[in-house]
Amino acid sequence: MEIVANIIKKFDKDGLMQNYAKVLPYFRKYWFRTLLALGLAIPIGSLDAIVALSLKPYMDNVMIDKSFHSPWYIPVLIIAFTSTQGLLNYLSTYMNAWVAGKVTNDFKRTLYNKLMHKDASFFDSRTSGDILRWFNNDVNSACGNLLNNLKTGISRVFSSISLVLVLLYNSWQLAIIAIIVLICAVIPLTKMRALIKSITDKSESAGGKVITAYNEAFAGNKVVTAYNLYNYQNSAFNKNLETVFGLNMKITQKTGWLSPMMHIVVSIGIAAVIGLGSYMIVKGQITGGNFVSFITALIMLYTPIKLLGNNAKNMQNALLALERVIKQLDANPKIKNKPDAIKLEGLKNNIEFRNVNFEYKKNKPVLKNIQFTVQKGETFALVGNSGGGKSTIVNLIPRFYDVKSGGILIDGTDIRNFTLESLRDNISVVFQDNFLFSGTIRQNIMLGNLNATEEELQMAIKESYLDGFIKTLDKGLDTNIGERGVLLSGGQKQRIGIARAFLKNAPILILDEATSALDNEAEKIVQQAIENLMKDRTVFVIAHRLTTVRNADRIAVIKNGQLVEIGNHEELIQIEDGAYRHLYESQFANSETVVPV
Repeated sequence: MEIVANIIKKFDKDGLMQNYAKVLPYFRKYWFRTLLALGLAIPIGSLDAIVALSLKPYMDNVMIDKSFHSPWYIPVLIIAFTSTQGLLNYLSTYMNAWVAGKVTNDFKRTLYNKLMHKDASFFDSRTSGDILRWFNNDVNSACGNLLNNLKTGISRVFSSISLVLVLLYNSWQLAIIAIIVLICAVIPLTKMRALIKSITDKSESAGGKVITAYNEAFAGNKVVTAYNLYNYQNSAFNKNLETVFGLNMKITQKTGWLSPMMHIVVSIGIAAVIGLGSYMIVKGQITGGNFVSFITALIMLYTPIKLLGNNAKNMQNALLALERVIKQLDANPKIKNKPDAIKLEGLKNNIEFRNVNFEYKKNKPVLKNIQFTVQKGETFALVGNSGGGKSTIVNLIPRFYDVKSGGILIDGTDIRNFTLESLRDNISVVFQDNFLFSGTIRQNIMLGNLNATEEELQMAIKESYLDGFIKTLDKGLDTNIGERGVLLSGGQKQRIGIARAFLKNAPILILDEATSALDNEAEKIVQQAIENLMKDRTVFVIAHRLTTVRNADRIAVIKNGQLVEIGNHEELIQIEDGAYRHLYESQFANSETVVPV
C-alpha cells in the first residue's frame, strides 16, 4: 500500500487525486445517481461518431454513384441517434444537477459546523467576505462544476475515441496527422494550472474584500450616513473593484492566447488533411465518401478542442475552489477537547489564575504573569485603562483563547482538561454589545436554554426588567426584532442578553462592560437587572459604573497586561499614589460629581 501511495504521490504532484479522494465520500450516499449521470456521458460522447460514419455510404452512393436505393435509412438513423443523444444528455444534466445540489448542501452542512467550532483567533484575522467565499461560494463553484467537468470530460474522451476510430476506419494515414495535431493542441493545457493558480488566489482574496464592502454597507449604514462617508466608501469599493479587474485581466493575458493558438493549430491540421486527402482521392487510395466522413469526424473532433482554452480555465478555477474547500475541511480548531477531557460539574471552591501569560501575536505579550484566586460566590472586578488586558483575562475563562503559559484552574483542575461544552455550560457572558439573531424576542432569550419552561422564561423576563417593555408590544414576546436587533434600543438589547443569561443559570458570570455603551437612564435599569443576575453567582465584572466596582468583593487593577493592585475599594483607595486611587480620582470620582442647576 505504501508503494502505491508513493507512486500516486509521484504522479499527483498537485494533490488533485488526493483531493478527489477526499470528496468521494460525499458522493457515496448518491452513488447510483452519480454513476448514472457520469455513465450516460459515455453513449452521449460515443454517438458523435454516428453522423460522421454515416456520411461515407451516403456520399459514395448518392453523391458519387447517384443511387437512392442503399442509403435511404441514413437520414432516419441520424435523426434517431441524435434524438437519443439529446434525451440522454437531458437525463445526465438532470442527474448532475440533483447530485451536485445534494452534495453541495452536505458540504455546506459540514463546513458550517466547522465554522461554528472555529476559535476566536480565526475570526479575528478574517473578514466576512473571506468567510462567505470559503464556506459558501467556493462550495458552489467546486461542487457545482465538479460533476459537470467530469461529465464533460468523460463525454469528450469517448467522443474523441469514437471519432478517432472513424478517422482510422476511413484513412489511417490521415488519422496519424490528425492525432499529432490533436496532441500539439492539448499540450499547452497542461500548463494552465501553473499559469493561473497564484493570480486566482489573489483575485479570490480581492473578491472577498468586495463582499466585505457590501456587508459593511449593510451593517454600518448609520455610521456612513452620520459621518457622510459616501465618497470614502465609494473610493475604497472602487479600488477593490479595480484590483479584481486587474487580476482578472492578468488571468486573461496568461490564458487568453490558448484558444486562438488552438484555432491556428487546428486549422493547420485541417489544411494538411485536405491537402493529403485530395492527393489520396486522385490516386484512388480513398473514396470521396471516406474523405467527407473523415473531414466531418475531424471537424467534430477539433471543434470542442478549439474551445478547450476557456473550458480548461473554468475547470482549473473549479479545482482551485475545491482545494480551498478541502483545506477548510482538513483544518482543525486550535482550541479543542483533549482525548481524555472530563466534564465540569459546576463550581465548588474557586477559580485560580496561575502565572498566566498570553499573546495574540507572537512575541507581543498582552498578559504577563497574571495570578489571583476568586472564591465561589465572590464578585471580582477588573479595572484599568483601555487596552490593558481586562477583557482578555475574562475571555480566557471560557477558552475563547488559550493561555500561552501558566494555567487557569477551576477547583484545582486546569480548564484545558474539561470538555469545552461542559466548561461553557457553566459560564454565562453578557457582552458590551450582545449579539441578537434575526427572529423574535422569545427566540433570542430562549437561546440561553432551549429546554426552558414557560415559567422559567417568564421569571428571566421579570428579573431582567423586560416585562414592562414586552407588554407595550402588540405581539409581545413574538415580536420580530430585525437583523442584529436593529429595531431595539441599546438598553433593550442588553436586557434581552441578560434574560438569556438568566435562563442559562450558569454558576459563573462574566460581565464585560455590559453598561458602558448606554445612556444614564438605560444604564440605571440595566444595572438593576445585572444586580439581580449577579445574585448567588461567582462574578467577573468589567465595568465603568462606580457602584458596581465599589461593591465588588475585590478589585484587580490591570495595567499594561500586569496585575498591579488587588483588594476591595476601601483598601485600594487608601494607597498613596495607587493606580486604583488615580483611576478613582480621574474617572470614577468625576462620574459622581453633581453639577448644579
